[in-house]
Amino acid sequence: MAASERNERRPHTRRSRFSRRMVVVGAALAAAAATTVACSTEEEPLPSIGYMIDNTVTGYNANTVDGAASGAPQALARVLPGFGYVGPAGRVIADTDIGTATAVPGEQLTVQYRLSPGSVYSDGVPMSCDDLVLTWAAASGRFTESDESGAESNLFDAALRGGYADIERIDCAPGSKDATVVFRPGRGDTDWRSLFGATALMPSHVAARASGVTDLVGVLTGDDADAVRPIAEFWNTGWTLTPGALDPTLLPSSGPYRIESYTAEDGLVLVANERWWGNPPGTDRIVVWPRGTAAQTAAEEGQVQVVDSADGALGHTSALGETVDAATVVSRNLEQLILATNGVFENPAARRALASCVPRQQLFDELGAATDDERSGPVGSRLLPIGSPLYPLVSGPSERFDTADLDVARTERERSGQERIQVRIGYTAPDMRRARTVELIAQSCRDAGIDVVDAGSETFLPSQLDSGEIDAVLSGTAGVSGAGGRADMEDARSALNSRAGSNIGGYANGRIDEILAGLLVAGDNATVLGLAEEGERILWDEMPTLPLFLQPRTIGFAPNMHSAVANPTAAGAGWNMDRWILTG
Repeated sequence: MAASERNERRPHTRRSRFSRRMVVVGAALAAAAATTVACSTEEEPLPSIGYMIDNTVTGYNANTVDGAASGAPQALARVLPGFGYVGPAGRVIADTDIGTATAVPGEQLTVQYRLSPGSVYSDGVPMSCDDLVLTWAAASGRFTESDESGAESNLFDAALRGGYADIERIDCAPGSKDATVVFRPGRGDTDWRSLFGATALMPSHVAARASGVTDLVGVLTGDDADAVRPIAEFWNTGWTLTPGALDPTLLPSSGPYRIESYTAEDGLVLVANERWWGNPPGTDRIVVWPRGTAAQTAAEEGQVQVVDSADGALGHTSALGETVDAATVVSRNLEQLILATNGVFENPAARRALASCVPRQQLFDELGAATDDERSGPVGSRLLPIGSPLYPLVSGPSERFDTADLDVARTERERSGQERIQVRIGYTAPDMRRARTVELIAQSCRDAGIDVVDAGSETFLPSQLDSGEIDAVLSGTAGVSGAGGRADMEDARSALNSRAGSNIGGYANGRIDEILAGLLVAGDNATVLGLAEEGERILWDEMPTLPLFLQPRTIGFAPNMHSAVANPTAAGAGWNMDRWILTG
């Protein structure tokens, strides 16, 4: 990330408590992010900044199903950067500190990636194209295995799929700084710039060493699934982050910060990476306070200067008092119910029954109406953002689900063949806002013969939906518990692909897969509209997910914080933490 792009100062807002609400419009954020402001002060910068988020951080690898749903993308974006990052407007911006990505003219989309000459991990091992090959192999779905029943699954527990599946090959001489990525004929993906971005590139030399593979590139570009299996096994589980039990040899950094320690008492401590080749970070030490740490104590003791949370998700944010200047913003994150497609919800009629008794408008009015922003209201599309000029043309099928209709809910329940339905809704707890959401749904659905159970838990994982421990997940875009969403909606769309790990409900529809593939390469509005219209008709009938509203997020910075810009997307407030400077 070029320093000039990240060296921002947050627009002035008067000091307030967390109850104050304010719209931050995407265009205004983009303008703020494009402005460089010099930070000069006679006051001495403070050596450490505390950053509190409303999610857990349980792994170094933010690309697994559980890792992508965790707070790792927000906590580690400047520990494991990539060729791009999600800016405040929700769009991908090139990160030239890591290298350059240039499309090469030709019939097939071909992109030349070139890592910066000085790019090196904190353990002294140079970054190389091997890192890109590992990312592609994990996310592309190239390596699968079948169980005894013949069901096929990916060797890599990767959350995303998207454009990685469209890559035909990567030309990479092991250890080289250059990689040529060639896409399949006819697959000129419009979102290729989002590939190999922040937290996507993992240290391939660690995976090779841990799995005992000497020629990682050769194995991953071949077709031998058995040879790939040990790499996949480590990639899936080898980068677990357990407070108090870190192995630093597994955690080399490629960014301006590296992990120094992680304990429940002292949080996730990031310190300046001595081998970083770009501009040094403005503050040498950032302490991330995720769920599961002593965040409340830290807040009470004045150790938190930045907060990024869904509005009302963290009950102890009030302990911050006047130490932060906070605003509630409408984010890119879609609050939604993700429904299982087996068990009580195997029949789509059962899923429609629940959707028919969920009071979407009431939920928005009480829990989602952060402002009078034009994007407000129950969300009517899973495929297009509310701000798109095409959105009103595709959101029609959602309107019959805006308000609860118990007669329809009963009819659909009976059509599913069930006398009563019990629905266990899981989410990361404690969370007062989501607890209230479940409470209101339970009150509304009871008389329709649908019993809703609050299954929120401190140990919640999205994968519990697949294992049958719960029937629905209450979360954000692509199953994330905390910050989420992008302007291009690709993460939301990918979560509906039958082969994507982020499709935690197991929804499978061949035509939807074709529509999603078409949207990846659609270059004109007429094509996008035709695909999205058809897709929404199918999705509102089969109901794999129930969109609720754009999630309001409370983002706050200490009054004397410099270069801090709110980012209500998947990147979170920490998107440019290496530019933060706090003066006393």
